[in-house]
Parts: sequence; C-alpha cells; structure tokens
Amino acid sequence: MSLEVGNIVEGTVTGITNFGAFVELPGGSTGLVHISEVADAYVHDVKDYLKENDKIKVKIISIKEGKIGLSIRQVNRPESRPRPMSRPPRRGQNLSFEDKLARFLKESDERQMDLRRSTDAKRGGRGSRFS
Repeated sequence: MSLEVGNIVEGTVTGITNFGAFVELPGGSTGLVHISEVADAYVHDVKDYLKENDKIKVKIISIKEGKIGLSIRQVNRPESRPRPMSRPPRRGQNLSFEDKLARFLKESDERQMDLRRSTDAKRGGRGSRFS
C-alpha cells in the first residue's frame, strides 16, 4: 500500500514523547502524530490517550522530506461536512471574548488619543511644558 496524503491507515504506536507519538505504518515507515492531532480536546499528556503497542487508525496529513505527519482526530471527521462560514459580527450579535477585547482596546486607544489632543491644545501645543 502506498502512503499518500489523505489516506487512512492502521499503525502501531512505537514511542510516546511529550510532543506526540510515533506510529509504525504498513511498509515499515514511521510517522509522527503531533500532540495537537491526538484528540479534539486539550491534550496535556499523550499518555492519557495512547500507550505503546496500541493499534490505531491515523490519517496521513503531510509528507515532507521523508517525514510523515499523522492525525488521529481527523480520522473520525468526514471531509464532506461543510465548515461554518465566519462572518464579521454585527453590533447586536453575540461576540466572542477575543472580539469584545479587540473592540475595547480599539475604542480605548481612540479615547486616549482624543484626551491627549484635548490636553495638548490646552497647554498651547503638542507636548509643550512650562519653563
């Protein structure tokens, strides 16, 4: 069986590190399942999910310079499922925390600039000080 990106194959876990797990694939080649590709949930320790000599199904996600990148979490996801399109949030919609924070920082910077301009105008120019 040839190894091509997108194929789902069965392999055996040969080693576990703090950054992922090495999996022996059919044909004797070895690939790496990065810790971010082990499960959909946050993975603190790979050993919580895998043990050596486990038989697992993996999806080949990259082959670069002889290194094979693998994923366990993409095995169960059908590619045909459409991903939701992201739209820019409108004023009245629920915003994520990051969007709210970005908006707050932008408005805060604008207010600070207005305050500085006002204060500088009262002093008689930009940044002048009384001698």
